[in-house]
Amino acid sequence: MPSRITFGTDGWRAIIAEDYTFDNVRTCAQAMAEYQQATGTAARGLVVGYDTRFASERFADAVAEVLAANGIRVYLSDRAQPTPVASYAILARQAGGAVVITASHNPALYNGFKVKPEYAGSAPPEVVQELERRIEAIQARPNGVKRLPLAEAERQGLVERFDATPDYVAQVERLVDLPALRAAGITIVADAMYGAGSGYFARLLSGGATRVIGIRQERNPAFPGINPEPITPNLALLFDTVRQSGAAAGLATDGDADRIGLVDEQGRFINQHQVFGLLLLYLLQVRGMRGDAVRSVTMTSMGDRFAEAHGFRVHETPVGFKYIGPRMTAVDAILGGEESGGFGFAGHIPERDAIVSGLFLLDLMVKLGKSMSQTLAYLQEQMGAWYYDRVDIQFPAQEREAITARVQSAQPKEIGSSPLARVNTIDGYKFIAEDGSWLLIRFSGTEPLLRIYTETTSPERVQRILEQGRQLAGV
Repeated sequence: MPSRITFGTDGWRAIIAEDYTFDNVRTCAQAMAEYQQATGTAARGLVVGYDTRFASERFADAVAEVLAANGIRVYLSDRAQPTPVASYAILARQAGGAVVITASHNPALYNGFKVKPEYAGSAPPEVVQELERRIEAIQARPNGVKRLPLAEAERQGLVERFDATPDYVAQVERLVDLPALRAAGITIVADAMYGAGSGYFARLLSGGATRVIGIRQERNPAFPGINPEPITPNLALLFDTVRQSGAAAGLATDGDADRIGLVDEQGRFINQHQVFGLLLLYLLQVRGMRGDAVRSVTMTSMGDRFAEAHGFRVHETPVGFKYIGPRMTAVDAILGGEESGGFGFAGHIPERDAIVSGLFLLDLMVKLGKSMSQTLAYLQEQMGAWYYDRVDIQFPAQEREAITARVQSAQPKEIGSSPLARVNTIDGYKFIAEDGSWLLIRFSGTEPLLRIYTETTSPERVQRILEQGRQLAGV
C-alpha cells in the first residue's frame, strides 16, 4: 500500500528513505506534469531546483526525468540554489512553474517537494488539493509514472541545465541600493547554516568598503549541532562571531534561504516579529512606498496601528505563504510576512526571500545612520515594545483529537491578566486580550508538533501566557 502523500504549509515533507523515496518523488513529479498539462502551462516548461540536503540533486534529477518523459521542457538547476532564486527563475524564463527539492528548515532527516506556480509564489490550497488528488490516482494505477533517462532527455533537448544566479542578482540590483551598502564600510556576518544561501551576501556586497564574514558556508547535509532554522537555539556561533568580529549585524538564512534571522551588533537576536516591524518601517517611512501589508495569524500585530496611521491596512491570513502570497497579489501589498521569518515584497515575487530581506534590513540601518540596536530602539519608539515567544511540544499522534477538544472548549476569562476580548479561529485558536496580548495554539503544518505562541507587553508576561497555553491544551 503506497504511503499517503499530504502537502503541508509549504509542500510535501517527509523523512528520507522512510516516506521520502525516489518512487514517491517521481509520483509527485508525475502529478505535477499532469497538472501542468491540464492547466495549459506545460508548453512553457518547468524550473527544477534543489537545496543542499542529502541527495537533493539526485531527487531533482528524478523529477526532471519524469517531467521530460511527459514531454515537458525542464530547466534544471546546475547547482544547489535558494528557493527564492529558483522561484524568480520562473519569471526570468517565463516558465509555467517550478519544483524545488527542499525541506527548508526541517531537521536533517527530512527532504521535501515544493511547488511554485507560474506567478512564482507558493502553491495555493486549491492547487495543493488538485495535486494531492492526482497523486492518489497515480498511486492507484499500474505503471502510473512515466520516466525518461536523464542523459536521453538532455540529448533530446528536453532538459537544459542552467545557473539561475545571474538573473536573480540582476533583479536584486533593481530592488536594493547595493552601491550604498558596498560603500557603507560595515562588517556583516553571514551564516548560511550549511544551506543553499551560501555565498550570496558576500557576492552581493563585495567590491567596496563593506566586509562580509561567512560562517557555516560549506555544504553539510547533517547540519551538525543545529536544525537549519534561524532562531536562537541554532545561532550560538553567529552570536559569538558577531561579538568577536565587531560586526554591525549578523544575518542567518535557513536551509533554502527563504527565512531570515537577524542579530544586532551586540550579538543579540532580533526576533522575526520585530523584523516584520523593521521591514514595514523601512518600506513605508524610509522608502516611501505605499500600500497594505499581509501577515499570518502567528505574526506580530505591532505594525497594525502603524500601518493604519499611514492610511493602510494589515491583512491577516492562516499560516503559510500559500495564503499570504495570493493575498499580497489580491490587495497589491508592499510586504507579506510570517512568524517563521519569511518575508515577501512588492516588485519582486509573492514569496519569501531571506536574501532580499537581509539586504533591506541592512539598508534600513545604513539609511537611518544608526546601529542595529539603535534601529530596533527607533522601531519601538514608532510601534511600541512588544515581546514574543513560542514553544514547540511533541505529542503522541493519538492525542491530537483530545488536545483539539480541550482547546476548543476552553473559555479563559483573561489572557495574562488582561480580559479576553475575542477568539480567532482562522488557523488554530488565537485568544486575544483587550490590551492586545494574544495566545495562539495550533498544530504545525510541517512537523508533528503542537505550537504555542504569545505576544504581550512585557518579558515577564510571556512565560506566564505560554504556561497558560500549556494548561489550556493539557500538555
